[in-house]
Amino acid sequence: QVQLVESGGGLVQAGGSLRLSCAASGRTFIDYTMGWFRQAPGKEREFVAAVSSSGRTRSYADSVKGRFTIARDIAKNTVNLQMNSLKPEDTAAYYCAARLASSATDSSAAYSYWGRGTQVTVSS
Repeated sequence: QVQLVESGGGLVQAGGSLRLSCAASGRTFIDYTMGWFRQAPGKEREFVAAVSSSGRTRSYADSVKGRFTIARDIAKNTVNLQMNSLKPEDTAAYYCAARLASSATDSSAAYSYWGRGTQVTVSS
């Protein structure tokens, strides 16, 4: 079992920045690929970013490329999502997820463990 706890959400104006953090506990963190997903009201959950277990491979949704950066801190068992140039359409609940595999994937079905989410609201 892996427990995931997100933090760092909040309200920010368009063009601003937020840094989300996901703390993982329970198993060997380095064995897990980590991902961030988001879900806006009335919409399906969508992929945001993922990082491989080694931290060397990262992938992003087209909508956030160049604005968001995912990174893992193996020493602290955390994965962070730095979000810059935020837009109102980034407003959503953001979820951290983990899968016991080395490669990153954008498929939510591939992730076995999920946090409870943190809300990000971007005002125009």
